Amino acid sequence: MHDLNEHTTDGTPRRSFFGIAAMSALGLFGLATAARAQAAPSDGPDWPGALKGRHKQLFDVYTINAGFPLGFVNNFLTPNESATAVMIFRHQGLPYALNSMIWAKYKVGETFKIIDPETKGPAVKNPWFEPKAGVGNPQATLDRLASRGVVMGACGVALRGQSGRLAPNAGVTAEEALKEFTANLIVPGITVLPSGTWGVNRAQEAGCTYCAGGSTD
Repeated sequence: MHDLNEHTTDGTPRRSFFGIAAMSALGLFGLATAARAQAAPSDGPDWPGALKGRHKQLFDVYTINAGFPLGFVNNFLTPNESATAVMIFRHQGLPYALNSMIWAKYKVGETFKIIDPETKGPAVKNPWFEPKAGVGNPQATLDRLASRGVVMGACGVALRGQSGRLAPNAGVTAEEALKEFTANLIVPGITVLPSGTWGVNRAQEAGCTYCAGGSTD
């Protein structure tokens, strides 16, 4: 019977040989684990975060619908003293999230056939952000809803798609338009989401009930 510490015929201790092999295997396992960790997909931002209030509702704004989505939000908040509303601007509803400079430069009203209730013509500014006194419901404007703590998100897929669609109106490239759209969201608190449907899921996971914010007509 041989001592486990005895040398092999080539002079290499058996224990050392097996130790090196084990260390190599562990090293390869560690590298593989690290590679898998680095390759793990991200779940996106922590949005909408912890929502305050007893009552929580998501408004899925996928069309303009003549400003009615903002009215829906106001009608939810007004009778609920403890409530939080979440709005997601996606698909054809993305223009709500853009400031008036973008509306004018990229001809948003003309392209989307949005009529300004003040001028009765194609909107050259965002009609629902700081509108003229006496025009529409002052409680159902984007600035007013933001001041009431409404959480807002914009679909990143729609942001890229609509900016590319409107880029020729301003004589710029699609990438230039995307940068300008992203830098000119209506309020600083709007979060650009991986997608609108991603946001719908996260808002519901955060405890929101669902309200469609527009018509598909």
